[in-house]
Amino acid sequence: MATYIALSNFTDQGIRNVKDTTKRADAVKEAAAKFGAKMTQIYWTQGKYDVVAMIEAPDDNSATAFALAIGMAGNIRTQTLRAFTREEMNAILGKLG
Repeated sequence: MATYIALSNFTDQGIRNVKDTTKRADAVKEAAAKFGAKMTQIYWTQGKYDVVAMIEAPDDNSATAFALAIGMAGNIRTQTLRAFTREEMNAILGKLG
């Protein structure tokens, strides 16, 4: 499974309904399975981003479909970053010759 970090901000709709944010997070966690994904961690943060989540998905297509589905709900806007483990990075570096 590939790892992704989602950096999210509340939309106007999301902040108006912020009292439901933990309930929405539970629903998102359950919805991840539809895409073969798993939200392993979620944090509500201060600063530039309102929410940071760690997600595992089988591939970029699955992760992107999951992110789009969550975005369609209209509560957050997300930047998704592909994250590499030490082992994955060593494999990448090994291709440099």
